[in-house]
Amino acid sequence: MVDSFDDWLASNGYTRLSRKQAIYDLAHVDVQLRRRGIKEISNLTLAVLDDCRRSLIEKHPRCAGTVRPLERYLAAKSLIVSGRPAAPTSPTSILIEEYVRFLGEVRGLAAPTIEHRRYTAQCFLRHLQEEGIGSKKIQAAQVESYISKVGKRLSRITLQNQISALREFLRFLAVDGRAPEGLASQIDTPRLYQHEKLPRSLPWETVRALLRSIDRTSAKGVRDYAMFLLMATYGLRSSEVIALTLDDLRWKEGTLRIHQKKTASSLELPLTKEVSCALVNHLKRTPPPRSHRTIFLRTCAPIDALRHAAIGEAFHFWAQKSGLNIPFHGPHCLRHSLAVRLLQKGTPLKIIGDILGHGSARSTSSYLRLATEDLREVPLPVPGRGRQAKEGQR
Repeated sequence: MVDSFDDWLASNGYTRLSRKQAIYDLAHVDVQLRRRGIKEISNLTLAVLDDCRRSLIEKHPRCAGTVRPLERYLAAKSLIVSGRPAAPTSPTSILIEEYVRFLGEVRGLAAPTIEHRRYTAQCFLRHLQEEGIGSKKIQAAQVESYISKVGKRLSRITLQNQISALREFLRFLAVDGRAPEGLASQIDTPRLYQHEKLPRSLPWETVRALLRSIDRTSAKGVRDYAMFLLMATYGLRSSEVIALTLDDLRWKEGTLRIHQKKTASSLELPLTKEVSCALVNHLKRTPPPRSHRTIFLRTCAPIDALRHAAIGEAFHFWAQKSGLNIPFHGPHCLRHSLAVRLLQKGTPLKIIGDILGHGSARSTSSYLRLATEDLREVPLPVPGRGRQAKEGQR
């Protein structure tokens, strides 16, 4: 098993020194396992490994870090018995799981939405426990105190989403009398106006300067340059960049296939020469392992697909290092910048919407407010203003 574990570490990007240290640490892990009566790998479970890790943190903190890659290796080789998740025992956890099943089976919500609803319900029930109140005794005062508490650290838009999720949970509780009826309708939400905020964008010269400032002598710089060039050229979202695979690069046809999760559709875009060169340089510098088809992977071990937050962290890093006056808008501002750039070049709104993958022209029209130079030519002169000026001169 040790030889196979070492091969797995090598295939996942661990250095020779890291592999040597991990193999050395296995002796301490083995001692902890034998103390728990585990003498064969087939008897291992995730709970036992986690218990070993906690014990090693106290006695051998450095060796505790080896448990995580060992756990991933055993799971990849199907050598660990994970078992069924423990059934909820407390009334709160039982209620939460029942609510989650309702959201998935009855409402048919997506997994990220269900997780957000779960988190909101857990926070609200925890607040009720701190107040010493059961769900059937919920009053408007308890709901108001919870909203006042969370509202201190949330923006108005986030607070509105939080209240919307709380309303849904209260309606679920009221179905079978576990909460008073009509309580959800008594919650006021912050007033938000349509198009209240402008889409955040950067001048196109700043976008080009940011791309030029990225250090392309390192593997990370080559990867990040290719990612942000894709976002600036095609207006891709972070989720679309992460989802790109080698199968989406159609070199012979000269096209790039984009999987749009937001609209659940695919989009074919022409593969420009600049983007092709950036992708080729990235794939030559850090070719993905055979087990991965994803184009953009982690540069540190273990080799795996990028997280959504990793693109934001990389953008923040290069924005600070560039020395440019770039407020931290996040990588999504590159998408907005491309929309403004296309508007300034006179591209029809329908084509811009097709490139950005918008489902309706209403989504694309919000970028019209960013074309300030064009908007200055639209207003008509105020009637009577010139005559009043002449009279004032007299």
